[in-house]
Formats: sequence, C-alpha cells, structure tokens
Amino acid sequence: MRAYSLLPLLLCAGSASLAHAQMPTQDTVKGGKDHPLLSRFEGSKMVGYGIKEFDEVMLPSGKRVENKGGQMAFDSALQLEGKYTRIAYNYPKERSALEVMRNYQAALDKAGLKTVFACAKETCGKNFGEFFLEKRVGDNFVKGSSDYWSPFNYGRDDERYLLAKGTRPDGSLVHVAVYSVAPVQDKNGGIYVEIVEAKAMETGKVSASLNAADMAKGIAADGKVAVYGVYFDTDKTDVKPESKTALAEMAKLLQQDPKLKLYVVGHTDNQGALAHNVDLSQKRAESVIKALAADYKVDAKRLSAKGVASYAPAASNDAEAGREKNRRVELVKQ
Repeated sequence: MRAYSLLPLLLCAGSASLAHAQMPTQDTVKGGKDHPLLSRFEGSKMVGYGIKEFDEVMLPSGKRVENKGGQMAFDSALQLEGKYTRIAYNYPKERSALEVMRNYQAALDKAGLKTVFACAKETCGKNFGEFFLEKRVGDNFVKGSSDYWSPFNYGRDDERYLLAKGTRPDGSLVHVAVYSVAPVQDKNGGIYVEIVEAKAMETGKVSASLNAADMAKGIAADGKVAVYGVYFDTDKTDVKPESKTALAEMAKLLQQDPKLKLYVVGHTDNQGALAHNVDLSQKRAESVIKALAADYKVDAKRLSAKGVASYAPAASNDAEAGREKNRRVELVKQ
C-alpha cells in the first residue's frame, strides 16, 4: 500500500450559512486540534477532543448483535494499541450524514486506506448508535452546551460508520474510524473520529530495581537473577545515568559477599541481525562491569562479561511486551 498524506475534505456543494442557534460559533475544546492526518468536514466545529500517547483501543469492525448470552456485542472488533486520538464535531444541519461520510470515504480512499467495515442505519445492527452514545460521545466527552451533545443523542438511530486502515511510510499501521449521525428534529449533525497509530510504548517511565537482598535470594535459589534497571539507548552500549540505582544494588551484593563471582550476561530481543545483537549484548555486559569497577570500586576480576543476544529469551519475542522483558542483564553465579 502506498504511503499516504490525507487531504482536506472538500464539500461537493456550495457554501451554506452557519447562523444556527444550536451550532457553536467556534470550537468548544481548549487545546483541541484536527489530527494532522485527517481534516474536519468543512463548516464543522470541534466539541470534543482527547489524545493518549499510548493506549489500548477497541474499534468495531462488524455489526452490533445480540450474543448467545443475550448481551449486545459486535460480531467483529479490532483490539489495537498505539497513539489514540478521538475528536467529536458538530456539523450544520443543512448537510446530510450521507454527504459527510462520502467525503470522508473519498479522502481515505485517495490516501490509500482500505475500508475494513462500513455500515449505515439498519445494516450497522441493533443499538449501534447507543453504543457510541454511551461509550464514546456522551456528555462527559462533548464540551459546552447540551446542544452540542444532543446531535449524537437524537441522531443515534440514523448513523453511518466507516473503519479503514493504511500503512504509514515507516511501515506501521494506522486505523481510522468515522462515525456520523444525521441532523434529526432540527438538530445539527454529529461526527466522531477515532485514529489509532501503531507505535511502541515509551519505556523507562517507571524504575523498579531489585535490591541487593532480592538479588542474593534469586542467585541462591536459581543461580541467577534478572536485573531490569540497567538502561541503554537503542543500539548503544553505554550505560545510561538512570541505571545508578540498579548498579548500586549490584555493587552492594558483591560487597556483602566478598567470595561471590558472577557472570554479567547481556540479553537482547530478536530484532535485528543476530550477529550484531551478540556483539551488542557482549559490549553492554562489558559496560556494566566497567561502571561497577569505576564508580563502585568493585574488583573487575570477580566479574566476567558474556553476551548471548536472543539465545535465552525470558518471554516470547512476538509482542513488544515480551521483547521488553527479554532486554535485560542477568547476574549468573560462576
């Protein structure tokens, strides 16, 4: 699929007056902004905005149906993780939900995103609009007058939905969901957009290191202990400053047991060339020993560096959570 840059949505008809009592005169959300990948429908006003740098998201990819237990559910849904942006708009009542959705569809098609699922009204299944009203665009998300929330309430049975996915230039996936409700009973229309951009979670935000006593217990029980508080930049071998807590506890472990000798073993995940990772893990292990000797006066002769790359995983490398667990330093009793 080709790389994309979503284009502004263009109205097919001429301009229309926006002077309606229910239509906000300007965006009602402080700090809200259109997503750089997808503009708003012309004439719309933003009434809800939220962004998470990394979150888990369920996007409907099928009809709303009653399951065997009598509960309402989607017959298909995507469970995604990544940067999550959600935006709600009101659009003028002179426009139709059909026009809105066809403009979004055209823009997404032009950008190379492929439709995963689309529905309108009855084809969306039972209580499809109720789900979005209760779980996505309720009055706790839409900001300002109740007039700005009411389109999603009044129009919930005259809904349209589109889910599309595409590939970014770096090869990562992006999913775009567009939900719209028609202007009903002289209300304005409503648009709700969700965009999930696949990305790796930022790590190193929380530090949790074993203390010397915990390390000693692990070595006594298993002959080794994994240490996750030693940090390196991607593809680098220098120990980062935020590793001081873990290094200090490793030094304390060695100071409390003068006879203890250890292998310092570097581990990586399986990303990249194996030979490169073997060299990388070896040099990282050597850097740990150098730091212990230089900063904590540990006798380097009591330590031996080994790099094993991805030969001894602690978890599956198929997902980022497992790969993160595999990137570690282990202390192994000689």
